[in-house]
Amino acid sequence: MPERLGSEKVTEEYPRFIVPGFAPFDPMDLIKRTERIVCSGNQRKYTNFYATGVYGGIATGYTVGCCFRCIFCWVGLGREYLEKHGKFYSPEEAFDQLSQVARKSGTAKLRISGAEPTLGKEHLLGLLSLVEESMFKLFILETNGVYFGIDDNYVKQVSKFKKVHVRVSLKAGTPEDFTRKTGAKPEAFEIPFSAIRNLIKYGARFHVAAMSADPRIMSPAERAALLMKLHGVDPGLVKGLEEEIVDPYETTLLRLEKAGHQLKWPLTQLC
Repeated sequence: MPERLGSEKVTEEYPRFIVPGFAPFDPMDLIKRTERIVCSGNQRKYTNFYATGVYGGIATGYTVGCCFRCIFCWVGLGREYLEKHGKFYSPEEAFDQLSQVARKSGTAKLRISGAEPTLGKEHLLGLLSLVEESMFKLFILETNGVYFGIDDNYVKQVSKFKKVHVRVSLKAGTPEDFTRKTGAKPEAFEIPFSAIRNLIKYGARFHVAAMSADPRIMSPAERAALLMKLHGVDPGLVKGLEEEIVDPYETTLLRLEKAGHQLKWPLTQLC
């Protein structure tokens, strides 16, 4: 399949890494700019299809393009240099690739990873429609919640798919920490919580995750603020929170270094 770029030419003004003194960006604007590069009609850029052991074994489509620049992110440098990575696949082509991987690895679970999967709405909804009609039992949709927070109807459409389980990944417990870790403007801190409210509103299957078990990246005070925020949305979210720690992937270490952070490894004490 030949490489095809979207209509926007990437310039140095396109946010790549968070560095000291960076100017916070609007993630909604970055969604639009990124989609013009990684999406074309109902097609989306993928770099690979493979099976991984997370979730007890799952077939994964690896995409590029995100509206955050999280300093602890593990994905490849396609996040920063998305114009140089990936090939376009239609929903049918992506589903076929995922199906082949799933059959070979003996799993009935699918997902998109490596980027923000809600970018390219037409592509994702087309892919989920194919999953819904298939033999596969589960599609795990991992998201930062921005698109779902600003587009109520998008959540309504996704919630109709009974095989989809959404994992909302929260990045911080306060607006200031949110900007420091993601690069997005502090007023965007509330958007993922709006996504959670929308998921509740439409009865979607979901749970919440956060990098909150790692005191190197989230202080006890910030973690407490996050838990209180979640409790205010729904007390059950706190009980079901999936808490993560930072792993020392090569790309993670690079992003931390670019942002001026030095973490001690290994982590020996959790919150």
